[in-house]
Amino acid sequence: MEFRHIPVLLDECIDGLNIKPDGIYVDGTAGGAGHSRAIAKKLTTGMLIAIDRDPEAVEEARERLFGLNAQVVQGTFGNVDKILDELEISLIDGLLLDIGVSSYQLDNPDRGFSYHSEDSELDMRMSESGLGARDVVNTYSYEDLTRILFEYGEEKFAKSIASNIVRERETKEIRTVGDLADIIRESVPAKVKRDKNPCKKTFQAIRIEVNNEFGELSDALDKGFDRLKPGGRLCVITFHSLEDRMVKQRFLSFAQGCICPPEFPVCVCGRTPRGKIITKKPIEPSEAELASNNRSHSAKLRVIEKL
Repeated sequence: MEFRHIPVLLDECIDGLNIKPDGIYVDGTAGGAGHSRAIAKKLTTGMLIAIDRDPEAVEEARERLFGLNAQVVQGTFGNVDKILDELEISLIDGLLLDIGVSSYQLDNPDRGFSYHSEDSELDMRMSESGLGARDVVNTYSYEDLTRILFEYGEEKFAKSIASNIVRERETKEIRTVGDLADIIRESVPAKVKRDKNPCKKTFQAIRIEVNNEFGELSDALDKGFDRLKPGGRLCVITFHSLEDRMVKQRFLSFAQGCICPPEFPVCVCGRTPRGKIITKKPIEPSEAELASNNRSHSAKLRVIEKL
C-alpha cells in the first residue's frame, strides 16, 4: 500500500518555525515526510532530524528525504532529549510536532486503526510493537476501560460500552475491529447510531491508550522546549481538544513570569518568562485547505518562541 499523507497547515508550520538555513530542526512526527521535506529543502548547512516510531514511516521518510540534509531516526518524540544526546546535539533551532494518527495508518486495514475496516485485527500500535488494542479490550478491568473511554474519548456512554466489552470477552476473545464495533453499537441509544458513527470516540480513546499519546506529548513539550536555543521555535499541531488544551496550558506556563501572590508588594519568587507565545489564538486550516484535505478538520497549530 502506498504511503500517502497530506501535510496539514504546511505553509503555516514553515512560517512558524522561522527556519534559518544553517539551523538544526527536529520533526518529531515524520510520517510521510511532508513537513520534513519542506523543512529540509530550506536548509543549506543546517540539519533536519526526522523522528517517527512507525517503522514503515521511517522507511518512507528515508526514501523521501534522500539527498537532503536530513537524518531519520526510529523512536518516540517523547524521547527527543535522548535522541539528541545520541546524535551529540545539545540545542536545536526548532521542533515540530504533528500529533495524531497518519492517513496511511488510518487507511491501511492491516493496522487496525479505523473502525471502517471491520475484518481487520484490532491493533492500533504506531510502533508495531508492544501493547495493542486487542490487549486493552481483552485484559483491562471495567474500571480502567471506563476511565480511558471517558477521559480520552470524552465518551458519555463509557460505562455501558465498558460493561458490554467485559461481558462479551467472557465468552469469546474480542479480536477484530468488527467485534469491537458491534459491541459499541449495542451499547449506545438508537438515536446516537442514526446521527453519527458511534465508534469514533471509543476507537480514539483506545488508540491514545495503546500509544501513550498524552504521556508522549507531555514529555515532548517539556524536553523539546528545554533543548531549544534562545529564539528557537516549538510548533505543535493537534487534532483533539484534550491535546490542544495540554499544549495551550504548557505554553502559558512557559511564558509565565512572577507567580507571587498578588498581595506581595515586590516579587520574591524571581521567576521570569522562558518563552513568548507567537500564536495568541491557534492557527486553523483555511477554507481552501479544508476543501482539499478533509482530514485537516479540527487541526490547530500553536507556536512558542524560547527567550
